[in-house]
Amino acid sequence: MNKTALVTGATSGIGKATAFMLAKHKYNLIITGRRLKRLLEFKNELTEKFNIEVLTLNFDIRNREETKKQIENLPEKFQNIDILINNAGLASGLDLIHEGNIDDWEKMIDTNIKGLLYISRAVMPKMTERKTGHIVNISSIAGKETYLKGNVYCATKHAVESLTKAMRIDMLPYGIKVTSVAPGAVNTEFSLVRLGNKEAADKVYEGYMPLLAQDIADAVEFAITRPPHVNINELLIMPTAQANSSHLHRNE
Repeated sequence: MNKTALVTGATSGIGKATAFMLAKHKYNLIITGRRLKRLLEFKNELTEKFNIEVLTLNFDIRNREETKKQIENLPEKFQNIDILINNAGLASGLDLIHEGNIDDWEKMIDTNIKGLLYISRAVMPKMTERKTGHIVNISSIAGKETYLKGNVYCATKHAVESLTKAMRIDMLPYGIKVTSVAPGAVNTEFSLVRLGNKEAADKVYEGYMPLLAQDIADAVEFAITRPPHVNINELLIMPTAQANSSHLHRNE
């Protein structure tokens, strides 16, 4: 019988690449996202290519009651979630903190911290009951360092890092693995969402080879395929051209 994985924010980027990887490993999938058309198209692609069962959940992870309702009403065959990939997250705006847009702040806090907590709180009890499972939180170099104009986004990803460590402690008696995967610059929709301008977003990745979503999916694959006695606590992954959050070498 196939195991089941839930991937949040699965309609693009790291979430989509990770769902593909899990499908190759024959996991039945629960994929979530706000863009219904993309979800349904992705479901069809996965079922046709990999002959697995895929459930789509179209909701906003920032909505606590809706998140709880969606997980509480899962069809029976999808209720025992073996792997939770907390991928849904975003950066919004790039301002100095005294000029920051508070709507941007709340969007990041509600998605990156509260959304992660809502879905985890809904999924974890069945994992602890069964004493098995693996939670993978997609973090960021922004969770390890703070950079200019990163302020609130960095704060949310620092929270993800702290919550990952807390989960690891609290889940320890139940044999549940917990992993943080923290990428540097990845060429996804991240910068487009952050800046709201395709031309500006494209410039973020000019002059060097950034990471690709598949690179992060490969790291998740490594973490989830370790033997039962091995837990990968954290992985920090950078492009070769990036030393840290503030030092990036671009070709002239």
